[in-house]
Amino acid sequence: MTMNDGPATASPKGVTVLGATGSIGISTLDVINRHPDKYRIVALTAYRDVAGLLDLCRTCKPEFAVMADADCAGQLERELRSAGLQTTVLAGAEGLITVAGLEQIDIVMAAIVGAAGLPPALEAARQGKRILLANKEALVMSGALFMDEVRNNQAELLPVDSEHNAVFQCMPAGFSAGRTPAGVRRIMLTASGGPFRNLPLAKLESVTPEQACAHPNWDMGRKISVDSATMMNKGLEVLEACWLFGMDAEQINVVLHPQSIVHSMVDYVDGSMLAQLGNPDMRTPIAHALAWPERIPSGVRPLDIMEAGRLDFEAPDMDRFPALRLAYEAWEQGGTAPAILNAANEVAVQAFLDRQISFTAISRVIEATLSQCTPREANSLANILEDDQLARDTAARIFSSDVRRATQ
Repeated sequence: MTMNDGPATASPKGVTVLGATGSIGISTLDVINRHPDKYRIVALTAYRDVAGLLDLCRTCKPEFAVMADADCAGQLERELRSAGLQTTVLAGAEGLITVAGLEQIDIVMAAIVGAAGLPPALEAARQGKRILLANKEALVMSGALFMDEVRNNQAELLPVDSEHNAVFQCMPAGFSAGRTPAGVRRIMLTASGGPFRNLPLAKLESVTPEQACAHPNWDMGRKISVDSATMMNKGLEVLEACWLFGMDAEQINVVLHPQSIVHSMVDYVDGSMLAQLGNPDMRTPIAHALAWPERIPSGVRPLDIMEAGRLDFEAPDMDRFPALRLAYEAWEQGGTAPAILNAANEVAVQAFLDRQISFTAISRVIEATLSQCTPREANSLANILEDDQLARDTAARIFSSDVRRATQ
């Protein structure tokens, strides 16, 4: 270096965003675009949203774009060439796996909803990437396998769910994902309670998909919004927290907090309780996970604690939210039971969104599926995926039988 040279500047870190057209993906791109000196978009993926991914390719100009649906990939490629863009288009599960493990990638945002996000997230772990985990199903379905890959390949796992990210921020110094934290007695995951927290139980049977998707505090996709309304989302978060923080489910408590200001709390053996607070905006945990252990501006409005005023907390009603109870029971069963729970939920939620079953039938379908599918050891991806498919077939058969009986 000569006397006139400035300090060496690190190259921007390469990022793959899995699920780029979803709400988490869009928020991630918003944060990244605020810091072009630190991050560059290498690959973007979507399922079938050709128009959405095309728009993102125009603005972000990634090297790669992946459509999980092969027909949509062909359409995207034609649109890109017509627009004069040279982005390479890949298709299907193999395409997702490829862009999760590219050599020029440092960070993978894992934001594909559901079981489809598991294989690329696993590949990112195998390739030793920093994984920003917004896809909770990866740990719900294959917690032991996933954490083994993270440890064995020196990958970095940073949670992006607002609750888990809050817990991570409240962990003791030197903590890393998967280790049991010293001095921690319990974790308290906060939940808004969704749009039906105070609705009379007798009215839950007749609520519509539109009502279930109208979350009072967060802007989320339809599937996750329904999961929030049933509180299955919180049940899956309990299972995820067990793996992330090396604790048993009985040490993970859920507390209703309708303001969504306190994102979670950590209770220590000395009587201290640490909490992370902030406005309900996913850009905060995304920015934290991108830059950790540093901090970067996220674009989120600072929290005005005086404006927020009172903060309320209460225990969840398991009669109102049976899905939460089922998640705890799946953890106790162990093996592939959480994968079965997740698969049955995905099928039941889609059936509700398609107006094939009622809102309250979601939990009934899941419970019946758990009773009819015997969990196995979750010691291989093959076992997990086979039981995932068995649970989907079983859940579909259960709700189809219910529909037939209701129309006879």
